[in-house]
Amino acid sequence: MKKNILVIAVFAIAVLFSNETTAQKFGGLDKSPADIAMYRTKADGPIMKVIYSRPQLKGRTLESLAPSGKVWRMGANESTEVTFYKDVTFGGKSVKAGSYTMFAIPGKSEWTIMLSKSLHTWGSGSYKDSNDVVRVTAKVSKADKTIEAFSIAYSKTGDVYFGWGNTVVTTSVK
Repeated sequence: MKKNILVIAVFAIAVLFSNETTAQKFGGLDKSPADIAMYRTKADGPIMKVIYSRPQLKGRTLESLAPSGKVWRMGANESTEVTFYKDVTFGGKSVKAGSYTMFAIPGKSEWTIMLSKSLHTWGSGSYKDSNDVVRVTAKVSKADKTIEAFSIAYSKTGDVYFGWGNTVVTTSVK
């Protein structure tokens, strides 16, 4: 018994003073930081939460980063994930409460926004239209000033805004 206690004590001291456990290396900051856009009202509580990474223009064009007519993950890194806390109407179409990934096909005057049941994916390479829950059409307008980092915001009336570069894409959630 004393021998076991001695072995455990020596092991604990070795671990405590080991460089391996006390000198961890952590990565630098992500170039496209993660963000959360939450939509809630006083009357209904939480309605919609979007978890996404915020790519930045850094002298590039929106068209080069999210080309017109091609599927885009609506952010950077992991595919953008949206959670609806209750059944909603998104872009005029019914969506059940739950979590989905969100993709878009950018266009000049409108974007198609897709909610997919395929979760925990990276980028848009894994996107399959057979996993779409809904596809909605969202209108495009021009931003008042350039939006450097892709951003998501909500209005008090339930509009969802996706802004980047000189583009603002709008749909609704009710």
